[in-house]
This record gives sequence, structure tokens and C-alpha cells, in this order.
Amino acid sequence: MPNKLSAAKRQRQSEKRRLRNRMVRSRIRTAAKRIMVLVREGNREEAEKKLKEYLSLVDRAVSKGVYHRNTAARKKSRMSRYLKKSFS
Repeated sequence: MPNKLSAAKRQRQSEKRRLRNRMVRSRIRTAAKRIMVLVREGNREEAEKKLKEYLSLVDRAVSKGVYHRNTAARKKSRMSRYLKKSFS
């Protein structure tokens, strides 16, 4: 238990952020898995639609401070490359 009020507040804020960050990361991972399933099924159009959503989710995570911009760029690049490679 924190002894100072400011420490208690910081603890509450950290917990809120942790839960929000976890939710955002979970959505991104789920979106990635959906894209991979669509690629395995050979559904190119749907996979490309889901890629747009995935890229948007990753960009939003950067703006909220969940991911560093370089991490987001790497994730976006790898997913785009995976999709391109699978359908070429």
C-alpha cells in the first residue's frame, strides 16, 4: 500500500494504463491472427481489408503510447510483406 496520496494516484493511473495497453495489444494480435487465417484460406480480398484495419489499429496504438513508432513500423512492414509474399 502506498504511503503518499500522490503514490496512490500514480498506482491507480498505472493500473488503468496497464489494462488499456493490454486491451489494445490484444486487439492487434487478434487482427494479425485473422489476417493469417484468411491468407491460409486463400482469401486475398478479405485479407487486404483486414490488413487496412490492422494498420489502423497499430497506428492508433502508437498515438496512445502503447507501441513505439519504430515497433509499429516493423509490425506493419512485416504484416504487409507477409501478405504480399503469400499472394505472389
